[in-house]
Amino acid sequence: MISTSDRRYRRRDTVLVLLCLGLSLFGLFSPVTWGHGLADTLRETVLSPLVWLQTRAEEGRTSRVRFRQVTFERDSTAYLSQFLPSLRAENERLRQLLRLTRRLNTGYVPAEVLHQPQAMDGRTLLLSAGSRQGVAVFNPVVAPEGLIGMVSSVSGKSSVAMSWAHPEFRVSAFTVSGNAFGVVAPSNEGRNGEGALEFRGVPYRDSVPLGTLVLSSGLGGVFPKGIPVGTVIGTVREEAGWELVYRLRPAANPGSAAHVLVMVGTPQVRDLVSAFPSDSLLEALRLDSIGRLRRADSVVQAATAARAARRDSLTRMRRSPIQGGTPTSPIQGGTSSDPAPLKDSAP
Repeated sequence: MISTSDRRYRRRDTVLVLLCLGLSLFGLFSPVTWGHGLADTLRETVLSPLVWLQTRAEEGRTSRVRFRQVTFERDSTAYLSQFLPSLRAENERLRQLLRLTRRLNTGYVPAEVLHQPQAMDGRTLLLSAGSRQGVAVFNPVVAPEGLIGMVSSVSGKSSVAMSWAHPEFRVSAFTVSGNAFGVVAPSNEGRNGEGALEFRGVPYRDSVPLGTLVLSSGLGGVFPKGIPVGTVIGTVREEAGWELVYRLRPAANPGSAAHVLVMVGTPQVRDLVSAFPSDSLLEALRLDSIGRLRRADSVVQAATAARAARRDSLTRMRRSPIQGGTPTSPIQGGTSSDPAPLKDSAP
């Protein structure tokens, strides 16, 4: 038997179902404008809290998506920025090579230093240019800073260069001031594991000050004249009391060279002194010009002093008779050294 309260709840549910059904039929068959107006009214009144929650949820989802995107962009930028110093250094070296090519007065072949997959001597470099590009054995290899070495073997598309660190490397050289000549060879007494060069065969009387730039002399027909080889940083030893051996800091580092130039052409016409301007070379030229100016000034001063002395002596000679000097002739009223004759007295 159903109680009275249960019947009351069932009637209420039935009424609610019929009311909802009626509202549904009214909204289904009513004009579209009425339906939109009713929906707007419900959205702004009864459903406004739900709409607000939905808006905040959408903004939160959008913010999380944007945060992930910004984080990804930041990580990508940080990753790419790690390669920025190396890219700047490579671009600077390529610019230096381009400037060097404009100053060269001989033929050249650009080459890239390749990775050496096979077991090779660590003091040699594998280059991307070979005989097809005109590279031959004994061609010099240079960098913007100076001498790297020379080509020791050539194939069709690649070549092997002997760097200055190789035990068999030799180059005839001279100081930028031109007061000392010798032979540059690799040194076995490098400091802190760094390679060094020795400037050998310098006579004992020809002292080379520290910081002097050493250039290739062009003797031997392999290396052209004027390529920087190294800078004097000290004295290594004395050979038998008549020869000095100086330690050089190399001008170019083969380990950091990624792009080089292989010099090709006729050795007799190559003079690269002007192609490698350096501080030491400019300083030597400046000192040489200053010395020439000083010598010219000393000559001018000596000539000026001689003319002044001549004018002074002439002025003194002209003023001597007026100031009571002794004339040399008795005719001009001067006194002679001979005694005056005696007059005859009348008797």
